[in-house]
Amino acid sequence: MRLGSDAHKEVFCRQFMLTHQTYEPETLPWPDLDPAALQRIRSVPFWQEVLHTEKRAGAIVKAFTETLDDPLLKEAVAMQGFEETRHADLLRVMIRRYELDATEQPLEPMPADIVTAFKDFGFGECMDSFLGFGVFKIARTSEFLPEAMFEIFDTLMYEETRHVVFFVNWMAWSQARRGTMGKLAAPLITVWFYLRAVKRMMGLARRGALVNDGKDFAATQAGVFLDNFTFRGFLEDCYGENKRRMGELDPELIKPSFLPQLTHAALSALRLWSLRHPRSTTAAAA
Repeated sequence: MRLGSDAHKEVFCRQFMLTHQTYEPETLPWPDLDPAALQRIRSVPFWQEVLHTEKRAGAIVKAFTETLDDPLLKEAVAMQGFEETRHADLLRVMIRRYELDATEQPLEPMPADIVTAFKDFGFGECMDSFLGFGVFKIARTSEFLPEAMFEIFDTLMYEETRHVVFFVNWMAWSQARRGTMGKLAAPLITVWFYLRAVKRMMGLARRGALVNDGKDFAATQAGVFLDNFTFRGFLEDCYGENKRRMGELDPELIKPSFLPQLTHAALSALRLWSLRHPRSTTAAAA
């Protein structure tokens, strides 16, 4: 299947639409939480930022849909916009049901360059999902909330996986059509957008800290869920969960590779360090 071809577009658009799930956030099997679980879910400091992010995602995807002329691509992107908006609706239901401390904020005006905004959003979603997979695994393993709650959020994680795969295939398709899929151009474009995503994440962390009385706000705050959290263990969970979830989708489709490769290299370096400095590793673990 040649990148940039009509066959490539047909595969990634059709697969995305065929895997769409039908549900209403209000009618999901929300569990009743005991006082301890309620206290834990209310202690998470970033629900307001997550809601705002999902609201903005829906608005950006909707605006990008209006720039498209290709009927198939437009239908697929419109479905993504619907799912992003439904994520925000799901969070509203959860916030209301469990009385979480989150105030809905008005959206900023849409950027003039909506195509670049869509790319920024897509690369940001790639990063958020990769880190989120690790946090989700840690929280679930530690039984931070009842399993019924994680089953609801599993639906979101599956949809985010589909969004990421759809985006990287669209990006590769559009780059191939413009002739920017060279050995140097494509990696440079990817790094540039990921650097922009990191910058936005840092800004989000600062805003979250202000909103939450100085509490840390970051995707890597997995220490909330496990007392024995380690950075290496977190990376292993991100890498392993990303591989598992991406493996559930059509093997013909392109999958994100930049962050998994970077993490694989980091883990290899950490393992090598452990072999060469066993005493230092033991002390650090203690």
